[in-house]
Amino acid sequence: MPALHRCSLAALAVALAAVACASAGSTPPTAAESLERILADQQRPAAERARDVYRHPQETLLFFGLRPQMQVVEIWPEPGWYTEIIAPVVKDEGKYYAALAVSNPDNAYVTTRTKVFEERFVAHPERYGKITLTTFGPGAGDIAPPGSVDMVVTFRNIHNWMAGGWAPQAFAYMYKALKPGGILGVVEHRGNAALPQDPKAKSGYVREDEAIRLIESQGFALVAQSQINANPKDTKDYPQGVWTLPPVYRLGDKDRETYAAIGESDRFTLKFVKPKSK
Repeated sequence: MPALHRCSLAALAVALAAVACASAGSTPPTAAESLERILADQQRPAAERARDVYRHPQETLLFFGLRPQMQVVEIWPEPGWYTEIIAPVVKDEGKYYAALAVSNPDNAYVTTRTKVFEERFVAHPERYGKITLTTFGPGAGDIAPPGSVDMVVTFRNIHNWMAGGWAPQAFAYMYKALKPGGILGVVEHRGNAALPQDPKAKSGYVREDEAIRLIESQGFALVAQSQINANPKDTKDYPQGVWTLPPVYRLGDKDRETYAAIGESDRFTLKFVKPKSK
């Protein structure tokens, strides 16, 4: 073989190898890869990273089926524990909607949480993408364009809607926003199945079967249940309800070590789908 031809072949091989390496390097990360990187990022506040052991964010979001290409709505994300994780996953190929509590000038708690959320996340698109803010509450309107999003997630909120008497309407809003085939991911404090459900969920606990019945009544279909966030040490019979446990510790220092040893609440984790046809 002529030397020039051998050199040409060698050069071609080097070029092809370079193209292959470039292609491999430009492959977008999977959801699992993104979540591993985000959860290990030291920019996450230490107090938030400390709660991973109770909230299992990677396992939970992969169970729901989160992917970088998805348009995702998180319901009442303030102060942003899950925003810190979800928004970076979808910022390049998907979209993140934050459906915030309806603002109320007379409610300093809501006003402050909204302001902090906007300063922490909305003001930093380089890290979180272009976040779209909507509102979620009775009569607040659409949380996203109807039939447009791939996933809606809500964490430990059902008891609030039951307390306000509008839980069915809450899930109707989510159903409206989702595409046919879209996913609803739900985590909530699991109530004692042996006791009647308090309609107002004053303890913060909701029976899993009651939650399923409520959500299915709005057209959703249950497709999977997980014990990712289960805690068998949670006895669910505390003087200040679920808020007796960490991270709230509503009793202050009273029996704090006992409640710290229990950890955060026992939670059910459910995955629903909006049927493609009824």
